[in-house]
Amino acid sequence: MLNFLKNWTLPVAMLAGTLGYFIFANFSFLEPTKPFMNTLVAYLTPFLIFSQLLLTFCRVEPKDLMPRPWHGWLLLFQLLSASILAAVLICLHMDGAYREVFEGAMVCLICPTATAAAVITGKLGGSASSLTTYTLLSNILAAIAVPLMFPLVEPHADITFFTAFLKILGKVFPLLLFPFILACFFRQFLPSVHRFLLGFPNLAFYLWGVALAIVTAQTVKSLATSDAALSVEISLALAGLITCVLQFFLGKHIGSVYFDRISAGQALGQKNTVLAIWMAYTYLDPLSSVGPGSYVLWQNIFNSWQLWKKRKKEEFNN
Repeated sequence: MLNFLKNWTLPVAMLAGTLGYFIFANFSFLEPTKPFMNTLVAYLTPFLIFSQLLLTFCRVEPKDLMPRPWHGWLLLFQLLSASILAAVLICLHMDGAYREVFEGAMVCLICPTATAAAVITGKLGGSASSLTTYTLLSNILAAIAVPLMFPLVEPHADITFFTAFLKILGKVFPLLLFPFILACFFRQFLPSVHRFLLGFPNLAFYLWGVALAIVTAQTVKSLATSDAALSVEISLALAGLITCVLQFFLGKHIGSVYFDRISAGQALGQKNTVLAIWMAYTYLDPLSSVGPGSYVLWQNIFNSWQLWKKRKKEEFNN
């Protein structure tokens, strides 16, 4: 049973979220109404994201955290591409149904690397340590850029930009950076706790599955309750596909220059879609979460193809 869940975590989690969305839909990210249960659940997804990152960073050796030249190029693309889309939304005062399409694409671009990317990278023959370094750097970038961009893209009449900036910063910055600080603290001052966390090598993967089920349910809820045209929903899915193809292609192309094609491709292309969906649903138009929601499917189709291709190559060589 465990092997089945490990091999099919993605489809099982997405199916559970889709079929049970009427249950998970009560897991409100924004306005918990019941004093205990809804308040607890409102923070469940951020807690799961925090836990995944903590478990991932506990496995990082500080001596392996050496920045590579391709890290800088990928971070620059991540920032510039998202900034361009944000500028388009702000300067053109884009309204109407297709605003969500640009918002969905922007989230897919600024979102940091997935915590599970190091596992896939290792299986493909890349450098898990260099990818983990980029995961940390991309989290730092997102923690700074998201509070600056999102209040400008989706302003609220009742609060100022600075208030919205501090509100998002207060939630996103600790969520993305405190896990690394805490992992370093455990390693240095509480080695017994650090060793204990290292004893659960697959826990982050299963936590990701639970979080994926919840955010999939929220995405389905957005679709079910939205009055947007089918063409808009298809456009959101296509935005996810285009950003996925673009980032895998550019990552591999830049990585080839520095002889680290696999790691760079996964670093830029494989996104923390659970975080992306949560950010889109919480701070932008909820419908825009369909963009990163579709990204889950596209990136995992590509990852499955890469793993199948490598397995076939190994069988041929043997």
